[in-house]
Amino acid sequence: MLEAIFPPGCVVAVGLKSEAALLPPSVRCVVSGGDPARLAALWPDDATAVLSFGIAGGLAPDVATGELLVASALWEGGEIRPVDAAWAARLQACCGARSGVIAASGTLLANAADKAALHRAAGALAVDMESGAAWRFAQARGLPFAALRAVADGPADVLPEAAAVGLNPDGSPAPLRVLAALLRRPGDLPALLRLARASAAAHAALRRALATASAAI
Repeated sequence: MLEAIFPPGCVVAVGLKSEAALLPPSVRCVVSGGDPARLAALWPDDATAVLSFGIAGGLAPDVATGELLVASALWEGGEIRPVDAAWAARLQACCGARSGVIAASGTLLANAADKAALHRAAGALAVDMESGAAWRFAQARGLPFAALRAVADGPADVLPEAAAVGLNPDGSPAPLRVLAALLRRPGDLPALLRLARASAAAHAALRRALATASAAI
């Protein structure tokens, strides 16, 4: 039942247009384009619940590409942020997801050392760039918050420069900037292709979770 994922009046925070395209047409979303601050200007005033949704970077050594995660709590800046426990439990049950702490970051973690440092500090399974801003919006308005993410890049994966410049502000791909980055650093192509495959696997996991929930009676 999709209501278990998207309660009435829910607004979904995503980073990419490709993530937004996975959502049912009736679900409202805001797209950050990789800029957490952008979300603050896009929230509708009549939201009744907030869901952070999309792909994430793996932090824990045992997380796998394509693994679905539901936040049991959010870690940001050394503090633990609570989530709506009942909603998180429904997400975990209907999506077959793993529950654990998810970290919020305002910047892209591009190397294994930074990911390992964040994992040591937060004990988090994964990290994303939308959950922090989404949580703060929900907290300020007394709204329930939850996060459903799928792991793309793993804890040992390096994100090339082309990944950092590959988005337009509206969350759509920026292929010319990617090409320019590859021309500067052609050796980054294998890492970029690995990242593309990992992102596709994470998108597919989210798509399957929504299809499963939609088919449930």
